[in-house]
Amino acid sequence: MEFLLSNLVNPALDWGLKVLDAPSVRAVIFGTSIGGHIFVDVLLVLVIIYLLSQKSYKPPKRPLTENEIDELCAEWVPEPLIPPPQEIAYKTPVLESAAGPHAIVNGKEVVNFASANYLGLIGHEKLLESCTSALEKYGVGSCGPRGFYGTIDVHLDCEARIAKFLGTPDSILYSYGLSTMFSAIPAFCKKGDIVVVDEGVHWGIQNGLQLSKGTIAYFKHNDMNSLQNTLEKITAQNKRAKKLRRYIVVEAIYQNSGQIAPLDEIVRLKQKYLFRVILDESNSFGVLGRSGRGLTEYCGVPVEKIDIITAAMGHALATEGGFCTGSARVIDHQRLSSSGYVFSASLPPYLASAAITAIDVLEENPGLLTKLKANIALLFKELSSIPGLLIASSPESPVVYLRLERSTDSTKDDQHLLEDIAAHVLNEDSLLVVVSKRSTLDKCHLPVGIKLFVSAAHTESDLMKAADSLKRAASLVLKDC
Repeated sequence: MEFLLSNLVNPALDWGLKVLDAPSVRAVIFGTSIGGHIFVDVLLVLVIIYLLSQKSYKPPKRPLTENEIDELCAEWVPEPLIPPPQEIAYKTPVLESAAGPHAIVNGKEVVNFASANYLGLIGHEKLLESCTSALEKYGVGSCGPRGFYGTIDVHLDCEARIAKFLGTPDSILYSYGLSTMFSAIPAFCKKGDIVVVDEGVHWGIQNGLQLSKGTIAYFKHNDMNSLQNTLEKITAQNKRAKKLRRYIVVEAIYQNSGQIAPLDEIVRLKQKYLFRVILDESNSFGVLGRSGRGLTEYCGVPVEKIDIITAAMGHALATEGGFCTGSARVIDHQRLSSSGYVFSASLPPYLASAAITAIDVLEENPGLLTKLKANIALLFKELSSIPGLLIASSPESPVVYLRLERSTDSTKDDQHLLEDIAAHVLNEDSLLVVVSKRSTLDKCHLPVGIKLFVSAAHTESDLMKAADSLKRAASLVLKDC
């Protein structure tokens, strides 16, 4: 069979080659004789190019019938507006009492390390009296922004009290803690400005930077060598850098790690490279320093060397809202250009009154800071030997941050392990702690961890219970890791 096929195919190929090489199919181009098969090949290439250059065939347009429209609508499936349920299936513990050192969760009393009640002022008698008096005098809300009959005398008193306490010329109040960073940063940082920011800042600062539309450069978390290299690179490579507004944005105590920023070194670099500093003191105001005036007092840096200071009042002061403090020009600029101040209803007057009282209580009771620092030191010591967990926070930070000693190389898996530990201590030992969670919008890539917010109101037995419970839970959950 193969022999017959070869006898048929071979003569056919020979005949075809003879035909293509025959003189009648040769072409002469510019005096050069070209074989027939080459001529045919070129001709085929030209035909292919011609066909490819033609417009593809399109059927004539006609309107869709009602039945066709109904069929298309029935087949269309919209994209989901939210993630699939399994990605957000987390049941948050619900408090059924004040968020003091002891609280009621799911009907039982727990030791609460999940609330940033640093000075233990939640439920303080003087704050309750202050709020009650303000409610009787002003009512609940202001029902208007500050520039449109929303400014009440207690707002001005609170701004003056904060400025006096921190030693700054002026302050401005915001009605919500996060809106302070959302609004203050875009009020100063505009498109084209250069902003150098720590990679570990919380989502509120990230959102403010996004709204500013500035040119953002991140440096390694709390790494001053990385900060210096970033500043050096920006000033060396960008010839217009000295003509642009330039900022360094950091937190005093990082919410995502519990580490304290070395402000003295940041100020040195700021002065060397001619940048401005925006400092968020949300977790350090009322906590750090000899008298609770924050990171500037803690590091011995004059407050006037910091261009813009922001803070939320929902932590140490046990109230709500936020403030920005600095020079009179910095504050006056925000009264006209800060969206959260101009367009939001002003802070409810009873919360402003509570903030004033909280600062008074702090100044009148220096023992609160002494007790807080002693509690932080004790808990830090007791948690330093937990199997499978490491303390990532600074020794004097009220945000004690525990991360896995050996990561699974998956943020989701790490978080599940930490949530198992948190669920175990809650169910077995009535201990409430926080597992850090990152939304899809959060650009922070620091390791997830367990956070314990230490309060001056915690007793020694509370601290020992927390340490013992976490040791047992970690040994059980991480035994196979």
